[in-house]
Amino acid sequence: MSIKSSTAALAALIIAAPVAFASTAEAAGCGGASWYALTSKTASGERMNPAKLTAAHKTLRFGTKVKVTNARNGKSVVVRINDRGPFIRGRVLDLSKAAASEIGMIRSGHAKVCYQILAS
Repeated sequence: MSIKSSTAALAALIIAAPVAFASTAEAAGCGGASWYALTSKTASGERMNPAKLTAAHKTLRFGTKVKVTNARNGKSVVVRINDRGPFIRGRVLDLSKAAASEIGMIRSGHAKVCYQILAS
């Protein structure tokens, strides 16, 4: 097998392999965030509590601590990932009502945020 064909085979394997979780480097960034205050079960199996500092992210492991900063006012909050979402284009996090309140985005319902992984 030549190097060229083995490289192509490896590339095809990597592309076909599903990615379950984002790495720390991939997970830090900026985008839109919204908030929610349901009391249903989350994807992690725990009951959603709007009074806790939690959030939903598409790929971060459950239990990951993330610092979220509102780009408009500079306010920050540390949340724990316990759910999956958001499922609206351009949004990177869904925050609990308590977390949204901490960074001043309750009234608007959404905000541009930047986030950084603290611990996973």
